[in-house]
Amino acid sequence: MTEVSRRTLLAGTASATGAMLAGAGTLAGGLVAGSGMANAQTPAAPAAAAPRAGQVPSAYRYKVGDVVVTAVSDGMRTIPLADTFVRNQPRDAVNAALKAAFLPENEVPISFTVLLLDIGGKRVLVDTGNGGKPGPVGQVRSTLAGIGVDPATVDQVIVSHFHPDHINGLLTPEGAPAYPNAQVSVPAREWAFWMDEGQMSRAPDGLKPNFQNVRRVFQPFGDKVERYAWDKELAPGLTAVGTPGHTPGHTSFTLASGSDVLFIQSDITNLPALFVRNPTWHAVFDMDPVMAQEVRRKTYERLAGERTQVAGYHFPFPGAAHLEKDGEGFRYIPVYWRPVL
Repeated sequence: MTEVSRRTLLAGTASATGAMLAGAGTLAGGLVAGSGMANAQTPAAPAAAAPRAGQVPSAYRYKVGDVVVTAVSDGMRTIPLADTFVRNQPRDAVNAALKAAFLPENEVPISFTVLLLDIGGKRVLVDTGNGGKPGPVGQVRSTLAGIGVDPATVDQVIVSHFHPDHINGLLTPEGAPAYPNAQVSVPAREWAFWMDEGQMSRAPDGLKPNFQNVRRVFQPFGDKVERYAWDKELAPGLTAVGTPGHTPGHTSFTLASGSDVLFIQSDITNLPALFVRNPTWHAVFDMDPVMAQEVRRKTYERLAGERTQVAGYHFPFPGAAHLEKDGEGFRYIPVYWRPVL
């Protein structure tokens, strides 16, 4: 028998042990199967790949009664902190709130999370993300592909309001409907405002591009867009709730199944460290900041009092939390991650 070196023997022994533990009956190291001959060295392990800069696609499932909710991340964008990001607070106060939340000063992280609901035998997508080609944002379709969801199997897309980060994902980068078999449902009040030529003509120059974007996004759908009223049940247990202020027709949703309730708040607030903690602060994105503040406080008082779980489009992924009254504001308590449904 050929003399084996100590190194070869150890390699073969390690391979044999691994094979036995896996239930295999052959030696996977330096022995030729069936020959009893150790005539080859164990191949060197390939060099480890360099870690990728970006995160893997992010999705998280949880249940609300019989409904499976899949939080699908569209990514996250960090923007410089502008002096007017919070309209009624000085920059120093905003930076102090960021620091208190262990976030970097002078920048604002904004997450984007859409929800896919398996509800009543159908797949319902709530909002669509930023669209475009995947980058820091625009990841919804690639994440859906990663979890085995074909866009053609989505039955309904429900839109909360017409800001670009909620509607641009209705189209593929080529401009075709991203969910070709889905009924698209939008708030009637939102449609009436953004499709009004008079409103567009009177809008400040900074807002006009949003009117134009709304027309661009919905043009391929023609007259096939359903316009729903507030308080309407849009899917079994999913009811539209009027929460204007952020936009004129901004809509949230109550999802009720069995004894469970989830409040899908859409954009009642943005970054929790700023606007959940300080509900009287006015975000630059709110079109009517006073109304938005009133809606936010009233809604959060109810959610905290009833201990209702809430999903926020701009909350840190996966965007589900509870809110607890804490002085003049609220404390943000993320849901506990669970490995199984």
